[in-house]
Amino acid sequence: MIELESVPELIDPVMVAAFEGWNDAGDAASAAVAHLEREWKGEVFAALDAEDYYDFQVNRPTVFLDGGVRKITWPTTRLSVVRIGGDKPRDLVLVRGIEPSMRWRSYCNEILGFAHELGVEMVVILGALLGDTPHTRPVPVSGVTSDADLARAMDLEETRYEGPTGIVGILQEACTHAGVPAVSLWAAVPHYVSQPPNPKATLALLNRLEDLINLRIPLGELPEDARAWQVGVDQLAAEDSEVAEYVQSLEEARDTADLPEASGEAIAREFERYLRRRDGGPGPGTAGPGRATDGSESSTTYLRDNSSGRTRPPRPPRAEAVPEEAVPEEGDADEAGGSGAEDSSEE
Repeated sequence: MIELESVPELIDPVMVAAFEGWNDAGDAASAAVAHLEREWKGEVFAALDAEDYYDFQVNRPTVFLDGGVRKITWPTTRLSVVRIGGDKPRDLVLVRGIEPSMRWRSYCNEILGFAHELGVEMVVILGALLGDTPHTRPVPVSGVTSDADLARAMDLEETRYEGPTGIVGILQEACTHAGVPAVSLWAAVPHYVSQPPNPKATLALLNRLEDLINLRIPLGELPEDARAWQVGVDQLAAEDSEVAEYVQSLEEARDTADLPEASGEAIAREFERYLRRRDGGPGPGTAGPGRATDGSESSTTYLRDNSSGRTRPPRPPRAEAVPEEAVPEEGDADEAGGSGAEDSSEE
């Protein structure tokens, strides 16, 4: 039994998770959750026991001095909660940690235990992969789910990925078996500039999350950081003729593939986002700078069903232990299909 006496009853909570490591190219996903914690001053209420899930020779603890006293920070996963005010307040449960080294089923079940106790409506997992995508174009972000009904209801892709997977794929599959709606958002990071940070990919994930859960996210300096990042990569590419030529070939391939998407529907999506920010849609904070080239290129909105008159739906069933055969160590997961990944291992 998980005791959460210090956490008040939450309003329409959505859990947003990201994990450092294999599923976090350019640190884009973990940086997105860190941004939410920072902007909304998330309060940590729980941390998973590092002894249970981490190999300390792989993820080593760090020593630091605090007022002359030596202290140790252990690799772990922390959960925090943020309350978002406005006309329609709601809460986010943020999960940020390092991909565990072992006991993945127990790890996922522990996270789902928190989700059950907190009445979480939906789990959104952020990830980033390396892909054949030019840094000069909008960051492709794919929204995928293992639930066919959820895919139809929210205009998402139903995952068809087969191959090695990471904790993002395992957690999404665990959510599916526990009856908790789960979506994964994947940003494609240019493989030729994969070193972190990548604020442009982080911004794209936040834009797509904003559309998915119909929530306005304060962006702070992130749009300016994304523009500065692109300018810096432009300069590096210009110094190497082979890299510049390669980027041009990626641009041509991308533009050709995206030609059918240059439609009224795509323009309408961007205009709706602009109006929501201008008119101060759901959520706190001030509207951030424009996102002409920094955001994701697709969006979909999460609409809650209020037809029954309930202010919040019943809590999901308590997470059951995931069957051995239901969640293979290396099986299909939420990896983003069609996002132009060069190396599927990054999915």
